[in-house]
Amino acid sequence: MNILTFGPNGSGKGTQGAIIKEKYGVDHIESGAIFREHIKGGTDLGKKAKAYIDRGDLVPDEITIPMVLETLAKSKEKGWLLDGFPRSLAQAEALHKALQEAGMKLDYVVEIVLDRQIAKDRIMGRRLCANDNNHPNHIAFDAIKPVEKDGRLVCRVCGGELSTRADDQDEEAINKRHNIYYDETTGTMAAVNYFKNLPGAPVISVDGSKTIKEVSELIMKELP
Repeated sequence: MNILTFGPNGSGKGTQGAIIKEKYGVDHIESGAIFREHIKGGTDLGKKAKAYIDRGDLVPDEITIPMVLETLAKSKEKGWLLDGFPRSLAQAEALHKALQEAGMKLDYVVEIVLDRQIAKDRIMGRRLCANDNNHPNHIAFDAIKPVEKDGRLVCRVCGGELSTRADDQDEEAINKRHNIYYDETTGTMAAVNYFKNLPGAPVISVDGSKTIKEVSELIMKELP
């Protein structure tokens, strides 16, 4: 089973991806990890991507798409859940075309819907576990609040060290990311709407303001 997931930063998309991975045994593929793998491995695509990244430029689609396809192809037998790509309408169109040409079927698209302000509040209150970033820890939600140990907060799941991402506390950076996501003309929401208008893979849209368990149940209800 091959799944594409969408959701703004702060929606819990990574956490839900981990739950889907555990249940269905698919590979959870995050776009950032694809870049890191190619750059670390010194591949031709990785070298080209690194040149753009080092200059602070966006990596063009003609490099990104082949990277993504190569990684997805490795998970052909197990199936995959792609997280963090595409981020624009142009990338959605290019990915759809590339999947068709590669003979890879997209079975489901999962969209986690969340109000922009709620997403922002969630980002600023989340804490990252050193052992697993998908362990949910948030200082504002009792259900996933970190636990106190020896006078400091640690991961509620495994007791690991917690930290914050610098850009999680930077409102300007958060707004910049959300400007891209919520853009219905050329941004990520335009990509979501593109897949909604395609025949074939059904789009499962769920309310991301609910609890992790409730969101998971809504998603699982629609998956086979």
